Amino acid sequence: EIFKIYRIKYQKDYKELGLSMNYSKNQILEVEITDMSETGEGIGKVDGYTLFVKDAIIGDTVRAGLTKVKKNYSFARVVEIIKPSKDRVNPPCESHRQCGGCQIMAMSYEAQLSFKENKVKSDLVRIGDFDKDYIDSITENIIGMENPYRYRNKAQYPIGLSKDGEIIAGFYAKRTHSIVETKDCFLGVSENKQILDAVILYMKKCGVMPYDEASGKGTVRHVLIRKGFSTGEIMVCLVINEDSLKRADVLVELLENVPGIKSICININKKNTNVILGDRCETLFGEDTITDYIGDIKFKIGPMSFFQVNPAQTRKLYEKAMEYAMSNVDLNGSGYEGDNTAIQDNILSGKNVWDLYCGIGTISLFLSKKAKRVTCVEIVEQAIENAKENAMINGVTNAEFYSGAAEDLAPVLLKNGNIPDVIVVDPPRKGCDKKLLDTILSVKPERVVYVSCDPATLARDLKLLCESEYELKKVCPVDQFPHSTHCETVCLVSKKCPV
Repeated sequence: EIFKIYRIKYQKDYKELGLSMNYSKNQILEVEITDMSETGEGIGKVDGYTLFVKDAIIGDTVRAGLTKVKKNYSFARVVEIIKPSKDRVNPPCESHRQCGGCQIMAMSYEAQLSFKENKVKSDLVRIGDFDKDYIDSITENIIGMENPYRYRNKAQYPIGLSKDGEIIAGFYAKRTHSIVETKDCFLGVSENKQILDAVILYMKKCGVMPYDEASGKGTVRHVLIRKGFSTGEIMVCLVINEDSLKRADVLVELLENVPGIKSICININKKNTNVILGDRCETLFGEDTITDYIGDIKFKIGPMSFFQVNPAQTRKLYEKAMEYAMSNVDLNGSGYEGDNTAIQDNILSGKNVWDLYCGIGTISLFLSKKAKRVTCVEIVEQAIENAKENAMINGVTNAEFYSGAAEDLAPVLLKNGNIPDVIVVDPPRKGCDKKLLDTILSVKPERVVYVSCDPATLARDLKLLCESEYELKKVCPVDQFPHSTHCETVCLVSKKCPV
């Protein structure tokens, strides 16, 4: 599925050329990279035959070794960079190729932003069938970061043994459970390394072994580290394969002097599963939670809480969503009269807003400041409990929360007389359920604000929304995850102006 779009795109050229080339594994081909895939592989063609080349970026000319050969395309790896792209840089992390978490770290940040903005536009044109010139005219410049490093407030490090039998921490190599030793990830906070060193020292001192997936034996599975960027508060949680942790006092002694440590806890997960966290936590030191803010909204965060990992960009993302919800596209959708004046002219006053796929209520709490009433829906029950708690912490009384699938609850809300003027959706990567989109079209809100983490499913859903009564007014990409291929997008859809 990941490569379906690209297969269709390039197979056409292949067939038109009437080619019937035979390629084999380990064969080396020279290729110029002209595009990139959703998962960060460089894309190039040799006589119409498509290659997906790991660790290559747009503009590179490389010698590529074929690793997996199909009839119309192959996966490949870089054997030699013949001519580097003008946008190629030396990544600060030596492990980025083995780890696979930063697929495009070898690309300059300016080029990363351009690639992501173009990807959003391309998908809207190619999948959504929108006019290219129109998309260019309504798309704002992508919102990037001043410093695209050290932005992650959460890290989950698997613990294991090296080939030499030494305890190591790091990340799983792409599509494997082999640990690439990495204590100091350049996307995580600088305290991570000190914390991991302390945990490994504790394990060595007390004879505590890492968990082994094959045998099911051993104790420490993962180390979860969370930091409140606004408060500086840090939580360390060891995920263990036991009911208790041996000599926990030694661990606490080694960690409690790390600046910012507010909470040390364990999470018990004795299941043979790839799911990181179990169902039960126990606090060993300090508080059960730490505190952080997005804007002036306060959040209590526990080991199992969902919270956006890039709070700086999350604030920008949600402020853009707020701007679109309140913008000067009038209620008949007659036009967009300017950008940032939107916050001053609050059309949400006295309005009823639905926030579907609300998570822990982050957007909901922003919207509650301006709207008369906010109705929040989320399928994850624990997230709804967190949302209710966050509303209480922030003194929000005009938001109500429902647990369930948005597409199932929407008709129930309507029957109870809860009619939305504005609907905000922030779905998972698969996009909105078609049943929900049909409900939105039947409800006919004045506007829809769509927050997306996948441009392809965004384009698909916008195509359906804009087939008749609605039109796409504004688009703004937001770089939530620098050095990866992921891109968030905020879109404003409003009713068409009556003719």
